[in-house]
Amino acid sequence: MTEVKQKVEVYLKKAEKLFEKIEDKNPGQINIEKIRKEFREMALGYYNDAKHFHKKGEYANALAALEYAEGWLDAGKRLGVFQ
Repeated sequence: MTEVKQKVEVYLKKAEKLFEKIEDKNPGQINIEKIRKEFREMALGYYNDAKHFHKKGEYANALAALEYAEGWLDAGKRLGVFQ
């Protein structure tokens, strides 16, 4: 089994569990500045992880980290904290 296929199967299992447990939540007052900061930090952290993995030749991990970074940025855009 290839490294990428193994990663995909692991992520699919994790995602399945997350979707089974997902619930709507009304958090009341939302601190947009806090969310913006946290989302930016998470995206940057995953981007830096991707660069690290790429340098080590761990391309599947680099790709996964880039996808996480992009996901945090996309979610921030949808929430209206990024353009």
